[in-house]
Amino acid sequence: MSRDSSLQDKNLFAAADELFAKNCKGGSDWRIVQGDCLQILPQLPSDSADLVFADPPYNLQLKNELYRPNMTRVDGVSDSWDKFASFADYDSFCEKWLRECRRILKPDGAIWVIGTYHNIGRLARLMQDLGFWLMNDVIWHKTNPMPNFRGVRFTNATETLLWAKKSEKSRAAFNHRAMKAENGGKQMTSVWRFPICGGAERLRDSAGKKLHSTQKPESLLRRIILATTRPGDVVLDPFSGSGTTVAMARKLGRKGIGLERETKYIAASAERIAGVVPEELSAEELTLAPRRVPFLELISRGLIKPGEELHSRGGETKARVMQNGDIKISGAMHSAGSIHKIGAQAAGTPSCNGWTFWYADIAG
Repeated sequence: MSRDSSLQDKNLFAAADELFAKNCKGGSDWRIVQGDCLQILPQLPSDSADLVFADPPYNLQLKNELYRPNMTRVDGVSDSWDKFASFADYDSFCEKWLRECRRILKPDGAIWVIGTYHNIGRLARLMQDLGFWLMNDVIWHKTNPMPNFRGVRFTNATETLLWAKKSEKSRAAFNHRAMKAENGGKQMTSVWRFPICGGAERLRDSAGKKLHSTQKPESLLRRIILATTRPGDVVLDPFSGSGTTVAMARKLGRKGIGLERETKYIAASAERIAGVVPEELSAEELTLAPRRVPFLELISRGLIKPGEELHSRGGETKARVMQNGDIKISGAMHSAGSIHKIGAQAAGTPSCNGWTFWYADIAG
């Protein structure tokens, strides 16, 4: 389905409201759009989301029902949406939604994709082939995993999350201070321990059965969104399901938009999200590192002009700004390069932070 070019300069919410008004539920800071993500994603504007969280079908390839030793049936993932005819069909499906998500991400946006040993390797290859730049693989260690009832393999107690930037040059958000504070003052590792979703948090149908077979715990999504977005950012979930991503986005002062095709999940997730009370965040959670700006952007905005002179703190070293964002110290023996490279040459050190080494005299 082709995109309407007139929507490309609009935000994600405006596009959802205009294109899917009849199939869209929401409030001031959230939307749930009903429909197949492969049909909806191509119609959403480019460069409009700060973060994507994707919990796609796992393609578990289950052949038979699973029973406990007491012969009660295990309520696992047997939904039709998790079934694909072949690996090729699954790969084609994932390539399509991943490609669209990358287009929709802002230049400095990022994506999280979660999966199991059944599919995470296939997803990692597709992501790299499409141009995503992997930042971390995070292991979700489930503290209360389902046992392996047949006793023929290890109990599967983990799922893998891939965190990737839109491209190698993207400057993805990362709230290091909040993660360190959450981890008792120590740098957080890539192994996260959370129980699987249960209790009052688990959405259930009228018969008391769990509504969604793969509902993720709020604690997992809270950490992801807090770590890799800023307040006010837009978070997109192409497989919204029970609405955990959008609910946590709203709770943390972000904007959330979810896509979901299954009617049975829409009403319950919308009611859940509407009832979310925004959380009061701590100083560490609110104080994110500022976005990094390339030196060339200062030139494009007219803050620094080509030919302008930069100097070291004491004025001993001077360099000229070039049109392409490099700088050059006067004299044939000196090469041109980034503010960091030339700063290191001037200081005689292996590396240099050019932002603190160079100064500019700006009138006014």
